[in-house]
Amino acid sequence: MKNFNTNIYFWNAKNSLWGMAFDALWILALATVMSACDNFVDVDLPNSQLTANTAFEEKATANAAMTDIYSKIRDTGLLTGSPSGLSHLLGIYGDELDFYGVLPSGPAFYNNSLIASNPDVKELWNNTYNQIYAANAVIEGVAHSSKLSAADCNQLTGEALFVRALLHFYLANIYGDVPYITTTDYAANRVAVRIPVAEVYDNARADLEQAIIFLPVEYLTSDRVRPNKYAAHALLARVNLYAGSWNEASNEASAVLDNTGIYVYEQDLDKIFLKESTSTIWQLAPGFSNSNALEAPTFNFNEGPPPISALTNDFMSAFTPDDQRKAHWTQAITDGTSTWYHPFKYKFGDSGTSLEYSIILRLGEMYLIRAEARAHSGDLIGAKEDLNTIRHNAGLADTLAVTQEEILDAILQERRLELFTEFGHRFFDLKRFNKIQPVLSAVKLGWDVHDDLFPIPEAELNLNPNLKPQNPGY
Repeated sequence: MKNFNTNIYFWNAKNSLWGMAFDALWILALATVMSACDNFVDVDLPNSQLTANTAFEEKATANAAMTDIYSKIRDTGLLTGSPSGLSHLLGIYGDELDFYGVLPSGPAFYNNSLIASNPDVKELWNNTYNQIYAANAVIEGVAHSSKLSAADCNQLTGEALFVRALLHFYLANIYGDVPYITTTDYAANRVAVRIPVAEVYDNARADLEQAIIFLPVEYLTSDRVRPNKYAAHALLARVNLYAGSWNEASNEASAVLDNTGIYVYEQDLDKIFLKESTSTIWQLAPGFSNSNALEAPTFNFNEGPPPISALTNDFMSAFTPDDQRKAHWTQAITDGTSTWYHPFKYKFGDSGTSLEYSIILRLGEMYLIRAEARAHSGDLIGAKEDLNTIRHNAGLADTLAVTQEEILDAILQERRLELFTEFGHRFFDLKRFNKIQPVLSAVKLGWDVHDDLFPIPEAELNLNPNLKPQNPGY
């Protein structure tokens, strides 16, 4: 696999147009037939074969380029369900998980002692920008294709814009001001400058608004692993929420929730994370046709002490006795003396059958987005209706919150119990609600006022002075 060893992108000269994202695609083109497995064999091929024209002249190889991006997102970077992804790292960095393991990356995150030279911080940055580069390559390749149909061009462009917005959104929320990369031009990327988070959100919204135009209503495949128009609406709802655009966030969430022909809120808690769930908006397929999401082996264990991590006592105490999410989405493990709890949303590891995919966007979040947006806009009745939809599905009675402040506090609590260990929602919510300092300083011994952001990787700052200054505290 080629390493991009300058700031943001530097690809091996032999494969100068494509870099790591496309090394394997020509094996697919030559083979012409693929199984359900979307892992790609990493091989080097003659430079003459690696050109934009040839890669995007055929639908099969163009789709393979896009599918390969999803496989990279699944396996590496911010959104992998493995212990190196945000679901786990921000769980131990924040207040969801206690760390017990011996993973090299664990102690620095758990003790909130990251430094700018931390290799895991650099890897998250580089892997994610590599994925963004690959999305830009798709956009540019499709734009220059002479053989792809208009429908295929629109589909691929919409997907790549969706991915570009998604990844920049996450980068901004863990690193703060970051470059928004929209080209494969190395000369431009090597001197890229960081822009304010608000501008990152603006750029992401612009990409998503274009994606909505390009993407079709119907999913390309029945398993919802290729985003459709409503996946872009869902992500746009989230970005608008984080940006404080309440009416827009509410409207985008409604666009998804109102489409009951495609989406039905799953009432059975044990079915929400199955691959056929009608609540799923967008998910990542496992690497092989008979495998499951990476989340199960990351979080689940059968005996104590925990091999990697376990839910904190503080988190478990947040459930009320009648909350069915505790019974269905967590599991107790005891050695006869001590008891630990692990997340149990994903229940199947090596089952021999593919039952669960890694869900990135789902209806539960849309109800909570709309509830929060409505509360901020003064629609307290509508906010409580959405909040109660989530509560009822968990076996709880209507919320007792009345005032705007009470309703917003209730939404924050419901988000904690509904979205735990799902790609850092809890950590980001504490920041958005301006509660991260009081909450985490009370439960994290190593917490510092500047720990709400990761450091910009030291190596990137050295290679590109335009990325300076470093985040405060590092």
